[in-house]
Amino acid sequence: MPKGPMIVMPPNRAWLSLLAVFGLLVCGRAPARAQQFSADLVITRGDGETAVAAGKLRVSNDNVRIETPEFADGFFLVNGARPTAYFVRTAEGTFMEARRSSRLTRIFITVDPGDPCRQWQIMARLAGAADQSDWRCERVGEGTIGGRSTIAYRMVSTPGRELFGWIDTARQFPLRIKMEDGSTITAENVRDEPQPAQLFEIPPGLRKFDPQTLIQRIKQSDVWVAGEKDPGR
Repeated sequence: MPKGPMIVMPPNRAWLSLLAVFGLLVCGRAPARAQQFSADLVITRGDGETAVAAGKLRVSNDNVRIETPEFADGFFLVNGARPTAYFVRTAEGTFMEARRSSRLTRIFITVDPGDPCRQWQIMARLAGAADQSDWRCERVGEGTIGGRSTIAYRMVSTPGRELFGWIDTARQFPLRIKMEDGSTITAENVRDEPQPAQLFEIPPGLRKFDPQTLIQRIKQSDVWVAGEKDPGR
C-alpha cells in the first residue's frame, strides 16, 4: 500500500479554535457593542458657563434608560434595535410611547460610529418628528471627551437644521451633542459598571396608556363639543 504524507488533525478544542480564528479572518472583526455603563447628563448653555443637570442615563447594549428632572414622575426606556421608546410611570401603573416628549430619547442611543445618522433617523421617525427624520452625517474630525476617544460629526437635516455630535468609538454611544442654539448636552462621569436587566424592563402589571384612545372616548361622550380641536393640538 503506497505511503503518503500523514495529516495529523489537532484535538477537537484546538480545531474549534482554529475555525474561530479563520471565521474572523474571513468575515472580519466581530462588531463591538456598547458596554454597560451609567452617566450624568449635563446641559451647558451657549455662553459655556452655565451648566445644568439634565438627568441620568444607564446603558446596556441597545437598551437605554433615561431619567430627567422634567419628568420626575417616571423614566424613559429606549431600545434602538427594535426600535421602541416608552415613558414609564410606575406610581400611576402606566406606560406610553415617548413620541416627542423628550429629544434625549432620539439622540442618546447606541449608534454605529461609522454611520450614526442611520439610527438617529430611525428614532426620529419613530417619534414622529418629521422635521428630523432625514439626517445626513458628515465626519468633521476627532476629539477626546472625558478621556475617551471620539469621532465628531456634523449632522444636517432637510429643513436646514444643524447639530454636532461626538461619538465614543468604543462604547458606540454619543458623549456630547451640540444643539442649534449653541448649548451642549454631555454625558459626564461615565462609569463602566454592570447594569441590572430589570432596569430596562417595563415593570409587570403596568397598562399601556394611549392618548388617542382617550381622545376617541371623549369624542363619544357628552363632554365633547363638535368642532372643538383635539386636546393637545
